[in-house]
Amino acid sequence: MSFPAPALTLARRLCAGAMLLCSAMASTAAADFPDHPVKLVVPFAPGGGTDVLARVIAQKLNEKWGQPVVIENQPGASGGLGTRAVVNAEPDGYTLLMASTGALMAAASSLGGDGPFDVRKFLAPITVAAAPPYLLVVNPNIPVQSAADVIKLSKDKPGSLTYGSSGVGAASHLSGVLFESEAGIKLLHIPYKGTGPGVTDLLGGRIDLMFAPAPVVQSFLTSGKLKAIGSTDSRRSQFYPDVPTISESGLPGYQSVGWFGLLAPAKTPPAIIKQINDAVVGIMDTKEFRDQLAIIGAEPQPQTPDEFGRYINDDVAKWTKLVKDNNIQLPGAK
Repeated sequence: MSFPAPALTLARRLCAGAMLLCSAMASTAAADFPDHPVKLVVPFAPGGGTDVLARVIAQKLNEKWGQPVVIENQPGASGGLGTRAVVNAEPDGYTLLMASTGALMAAASSLGGDGPFDVRKFLAPITVAAAPPYLLVVNPNIPVQSAADVIKLSKDKPGSLTYGSSGVGAASHLSGVLFESEAGIKLLHIPYKGTGPGVTDLLGGRIDLMFAPAPVVQSFLTSGKLKAIGSTDSRRSQFYPDVPTISESGLPGYQSVGWFGLLAPAKTPPAIIKQINDAVVGIMDTKEFRDQLAIIGAEPQPQTPDEFGRYINDDVAKWTKLVKDNNIQLPGAK
């Protein structure tokens, strides 16, 4: 079916006008953003590494914007529950996600579909907040002083050592799986609904060890209630120079770095994404913010939205292979 030339011209003008109107509306929305409270979803229980960093960023954004940035903890499914809630939220910049490696892995298992995972299909990356190593921490009553000791004890008594995590598929779990796989040992995994509850049981001696975010366990390391015997990065943390890497203390080549970052629902206007990115990166560049992160053992790692999107996709690909190779059933997986 064909249309007369005048009709086609009118249709094109109407489409062009609609596009200009949408662009103008998006620009107006970005210029006024934010004009009411912003919700920042943390898909884990209070007290974990994601929660700690989210609250630091929320406070600074509150001060910068003059609007409340309200933390809403939505734990469950190893971070997948809260992540999917943001995926389905209105893409207007007023619902944000403070995600982590594990939360995106949990969501990827049910959202990924066929082919390589692409976070941009479901979420709009904003920036990484920090990418700190995890610390291998143990209850002081466990007779180990290094990663090598953990490996030896596990080989001497297979399945006797337990480790906690913030849930199946979380970075704290996958760090343990990677450790087991590369060391050729078997540990008993105990999943929790967040790092905080796991640390509570570690303090009480109900589990033996954890791969934990430094911010969550720092005070317990200082008090001697927990002991750090390894760092998961390829180089020692500037905040814990006396803690050897796992690679240098028993398992050469081992590396597992988690990340914490800010995302919004897909189709959030690019102008609003840029505005949030500019605000957060600006906050990260202040001495005050860097000092606050240093206190909790983390370093700011700002990125552009595009850089962060590529970083997430590469990270999910790495851990997806590990999950498949070890037959791990992630929450919500099809």
